Amino acid sequence: MKPTLVVLTGAGISAESGLKTFRDSDGLWEGYNIEDVATPRAWHKDPQLVLDFYNFRRQNVRDAQPNAAHKILAALESEFNVQIVTQNIDDLHERAGSSHVMHLHGEIMKMRSVLNEDRTYLVEGDIKLGDLAADGGQYRPHVVWFEESVPMITEAAKIMQTADYFILVGTSLQVYPAAGLVDYVPDQVAKYIVDKKIPSVGHYNNIVPVEKTATEGLAEVKKLLLSL
Repeated sequence: MKPTLVVLTGAGISAESGLKTFRDSDGLWEGYNIEDVATPRAWHKDPQLVLDFYNFRRQNVRDAQPNAAHKILAALESEFNVQIVTQNIDDLHERAGSSHVMHLHGEIMKMRSVLNEDRTYLVEGDIKLGDLAADGGQYRPHVVWFEESVPMITEAAKIMQTADYFILVGTSLQVYPAAGLVDYVPDQVAKYIVDKKIPSVGHYNNIVPVEKTATEGLAEVKKLLLSL
């Protein structure tokens, strides 16, 4: 049986594919204030602006391609049972070939009715104001906005507990509750931390810091894992 490799990924792994993160620019995300486009309050105030923003981001994702870091994680499935939990709403892990990906914060390539968060639909083009689901509710992006609960967090914590090896890549550990998931990784498990700036992980044991970009760092971690 293959050992289980649990990977928690953040925006840093997709940045090298050209997808920006809001923390890169003083709280602005592609020129927008987060409060104006990524909260329930924003949706109630100006749903058209929110739809425009996510339609723009969705096109960015369509134009982006998986990078070497995404492909390394997919390739590791030959030796490990790789379980990816991602904070990212893009589909680059899947397009790179990863088989088991949980999206904590939803998926930008999907939409759902405002009346039912459990049933999702693929987005073919853009979501427009007036596009209604069968239940009569306006379609909205299938993403978790700031100030909304994270429905998958309990299941994600269970995945963390199964780790024989653990990689954290491209996340600042500043967004909760996702940042708290590392607490569920077994204490004795080796924890490879890949980032250009290693986040604060002082209270965890068996840390292996790799202060590099996602692509460079994961190439190094792959060699370390395969040499064990």
